Amino acid sequence: MKKQNSAQERLTDVEERLTRVENLLVSINKKLDQRSPVDEADIEQTEAFKQWVTNYVSMRLQQLVPETCDHPNEAILQDGPYLDNTTVPCTEEVEHRVKRIPIPFVREMVVQRVAENAREAGIERVDIDFFEKAATF
Repeated sequence: MKKQNSAQERLTDVEERLTRVENLLVSINKKLDQRSPVDEADIEQTEAFKQWVTNYVSMRLQQLVPETCDHPNEAILQDGPYLDNTTVPCTEEVEHRVKRIPIPFVREMVVQRVAENAREAGIERVDIDFFEKAATF
């Protein structure tokens, strides 16, 4: 007899819980129905925010990974050493000097600055004199 009471109590408890869940779902549905419809201004603000996020992420990625995924042709790469992670050719002396910079993020900043200056100046190959001038901040 005790097992039947226990089973009956458990069944009653489950039915009560299901009733509470059903009531909660009904109240959520009512709240969703009462919600104001989305107007055009909200849609425009949402799109503007999406565009801002896209532009921001794009800018940050360009700052973190300035080189594109396009790789230069093999024939071009075989004409000497290049500044790390760039397509700017340099002399072996410059390559050795860059490797002596002990802090990786500082090394990357220096390389990017020198590469940028070399592109702006139209330098075909970075030599040690240009590197020393361009690497100063």
